[in-house]
Formats: sequence, structure tokens, C-alpha cells
Amino acid sequence: MAVASLSKLTVPLPAGQSSASQGLLMPKLKYRFRVTLQNFGVTSPTTEITKQVMDCSRPEISFEQIVLDAYNSKIKLAGKYSFSDVNLKVRDDATGAVSRLVGEQVQKQYDFFEQSSAASGIDYKFTTVIEILDGGNGAYTPVTLETFELTGCYLGKVTYSNVDYKSNEPVDIMMAIVYDNATQLDAGGNPVGIGENVGRTIRTMATG
Repeated sequence: MAVASLSKLTVPLPAGQSSASQGLLMPKLKYRFRVTLQNFGVTSPTTEITKQVMDCSRPEISFEQIVLDAYNSKIKLAGKYSFSDVNLKVRDDATGAVSRLVGEQVQKQYDFFEQSSAASGIDYKFTTVIEILDGGNGAYTPVTLETFELTGCYLGKVTYSNVDYKSNEPVDIMMAIVYDNATQLDAGGNPVGIGENVGRTIRTMATG
């Protein structure tokens, strides 16, 4: 049958490394996602922000570089890591619910009226959950394909967008979310990838 040719729409691999009948795997799609903020602001529910999300970046990890200078060469090692901020853009709804939640979170971090700061990080830090979904909805409960859970979060920067008589776009709020750690979870909620227990490799000979 002609439809059998669809299984060949992929990159051919050496014999024994993949099934000959396996086609290209379905990719995750950018628009199938959900973002929830836990312990964010004061007003409940915080799902008002989830419903107004426009776009969100995912974690970006970088390692500082350690250079060991040798005789005629250089050896490069991975140093301390750092996570770049995650940028979350939300629509500023007409009821003011989203703007209020964002303002409450900022106020938790620093009381601008009394000019008083929080006693400790636990007083204002929140958790960000970014889920990639399979497209289900309504009677078909969506399945979470992958989750990034960001812990120790706070708002490093909040930008309330401009207003413009010439524009037809909604007013939005951009938040730069700073966080301490990120864990990657599979469909069953188990650590996979970032945060997975792959064991610590220790060789018998310590070299760079």
C-alpha cells in the first residue's frame, strides 16, 4: 500500500540501530502548553494568570568555564552553572485580576508603601510549573508530556507594556522570573533529563 511509504519519511539509520518501519516521531508543539504559578501573590486563585498566558520561555542553562593552562595547550572544564531568567508574558485583563496578582507578588518581595523588605526568601518565593501538553481538551483530558518545575522563584523584573492608539494588540505584562533550580519531569512526574539520577561518574585516574 502507498501509505506504507510514510514510514520511510525519516532519516535512515545503520542496520540494527532502529526499526525499518519506524517513521519520524511526533514533535512537541509550541502552542500546547500550560503555565501555573504556585504560592504567587496573595489573591486566590492564581489560575487567572494561567488563563491569560501569551508566551513563556523555557529554562536556559550555562556553565562558567575553567581554563587550565598547560605547556602548549589549554584544558577546559565546566565550572559553576547558572540558569537564565524565564520570561513570562500575560495579558492584562479588563477585571484587573492579573495585574493585581503581579502587583501583590512584587509587594510581597518589597513593601513599596512602607519601604520595608521581606525578612527572608521563603516569605515571597514561589514555584513555576511549565507543562507541555498533548492537545487534549474538554471531554479528553490533556496528557502532560513533559514538565519543567522551577523552584525558588521571584520576579526579577516586571514590565507593564505601553498603550498605543494605533495598536489593536492587548495590553500585556512581561515578567522575568529568577529561580534557584529547575527539574525536568516526564509524563508520570518522574525526574528525567535535568534532575534525573544518572549517578556520579568517578574514574580511577583523576585528570582534566
